[in-house]
Amino acid sequence: MRLLNLVATGGGTGLSTLLSGLKHYVGVTDVEGRRASMEYGLSELTALVTVTDDGGSSGRLRDEFQILPPGDIRNCLVALAEDEQLLTQLFRYRFRGRGELGGHSFGNLFLTALTGVTGDFLEAIRLSSEVLAIKGRIFPSTMTNVRLEAELDDGTIVRGETRITKAPRPIRAVRLDPPDCRPLPETLEAIARADVIVIGPGSLFTSLIPNLLVRGIPEAIVQSPAKKIYVCNIMTQPHETTGYTVEAHVERVLDYCPGLELDLVLVNSQPISETMRRKYLAEGAVPVALENPIRGRTTTGLGRLVLPRRRQSVPALLRPLIEEGDAVRHHPARLSRAIFEAYTLLTERAHGVAAEGG
Repeated sequence: MRLLNLVATGGGTGLSTLLSGLKHYVGVTDVEGRRASMEYGLSELTALVTVTDDGGSSGRLRDEFQILPPGDIRNCLVALAEDEQLLTQLFRYRFRGRGELGGHSFGNLFLTALTGVTGDFLEAIRLSSEVLAIKGRIFPSTMTNVRLEAELDDGTIVRGETRITKAPRPIRAVRLDPPDCRPLPETLEAIARADVIVIGPGSLFTSLIPNLLVRGIPEAIVQSPAKKIYVCNIMTQPHETTGYTVEAHVERVLDYCPGLELDLVLVNSQPISETMRRKYLAEGAVPVALENPIRGRTTTGLGRLVLPRRRQSVPALLRPLIEEGDAVRHHPARLSRAIFEAYTLLTERAHGVAAEGG
C-alpha cells in the first residue's frame, strides 16, 4: 500500500463531509476488498480552513472576543474525531433557548475558552485536536482577522460572508479585508509536501475562494508537485451560484489561482430524487449540471471537460457521489474512494505517457 500526504482546502459542510470520509484512511496499513492499484492510505491529512464566517454562533463569538470564527474549525475537529466518543458529541452539542447561550455550540465555546486561557487560537486548535484525538491536522488559512467583501455585477459592494450569501445580484468578484493577510508557514509546508491537494466541495465564493485570496496559498498550490483535484458541488446555491454550471465553477476557481493546472475535476453523475429536487427548487437551487458533455470518455469514465470561456479543457471523472438525508450532500465514503480512484487513474496515465516517451 502507498501512503499519501493529502491537503484538503475549503470550509463549511463540504470540507467536514470530505474529512469524515478521509479520516478512515489515516494510518491504515491495509484496505480490504480493493484491487491492489486502489489500495491507498494517508500518512498525513491536513485541512486548510477558511476563516471568514461572521454569522451565527461564530459571528457572535468573533465580535465579542475578537477571535477567529471557530465554527468551521469545530466542524473539522468533529469530522476527524471518532464519532462514538462522548467528547465528540459534546463538541456537536448546541445550546437551545433564547438566552445568551442560545444558539452557541459547546465546541465553539470550548475553542473560545481555550483561546482565552492560552492566548493563542492556534494553540487552542492544537489542544482541542489532542483532546479529541483527531486523525489529521487543522490549520486556519490565515491568522489575520479577515472579512470577506464581494462586488456585485452592478458595482455594489457587500461586506461580510453572511450578507454575501444573500446578495440580490450575481457576484462579480470577492476579496479579503485586509488584503495582505498571510498563511501559516506550516500550511505552505504541507502544500509543498502533498501528494494530493483537494479543492472542494464547498460554497464557491464563501468557502473555497477565500482560501485562494490569502497571499502565498495559490502560489504554493501551483508550485506543489501534488495532483490537484477539484470536487464540484452537487447543488447550486441561491444567490451565490444561481445558474452556475460545472464549467462555471471550475473557471471561477482558476480565476483566483492563476497558473493552476487542475489534474482532474470530480463531478457527480447521480441524479437526485424527485422529492429533493422539488425541495431545493422551492429554495432556488438546482443540481449543478454540465454545460456540455464530457468529451472522449474512456471505459474508466475519464474524459475532458471543456471550459468555453478559457478555450481549454481539463481531465474530468464522473462518479455517483450523492447521499440524501435532510439535504443532498456528498457521500463521505464514496467521495473518498473516488478521490483515491482519481489519483490511481492519473498516476497510471502519467506512467503510460512516460513509458511511451521512453
